[in-house]
Amino acid sequence: MTADVFRFLISPDVPLVEAEMTLQLATFAAEGLFGSARVRLDFGYHLDPNRHAILVDGTKEAGAAVVKVFAGLLLREFGEEAFRVERVCSQSHQPEEVAA
Repeated sequence: MTADVFRFLISPDVPLVEAEMTLQLATFAAEGLFGSARVRLDFGYHLDPNRHAILVDGTKEAGAAVVKVFAGLLLREFGEEAFRVERVCSQSHQPEEVAA
């Protein structure tokens, strides 16, 4: 079974702090749709500086919206080569690449 958790592997050319700021912008956009309380309850992320990655929880509707907006903003701001997205599977713990 897939847990809709996504690992955004950010290119070394993109400062991780800037990618995190882009995630915050995506979070603000989701708050406009769902309200800030629901986004706070339903969404989370983890910064992984060793892998230059951000894990984003998209298991709930508000989190899934953040994931979609985040991917779109990363594409627009940094370009197609600036990141890869992997779906983190709950049972196998093996990443499964998804289209960005």
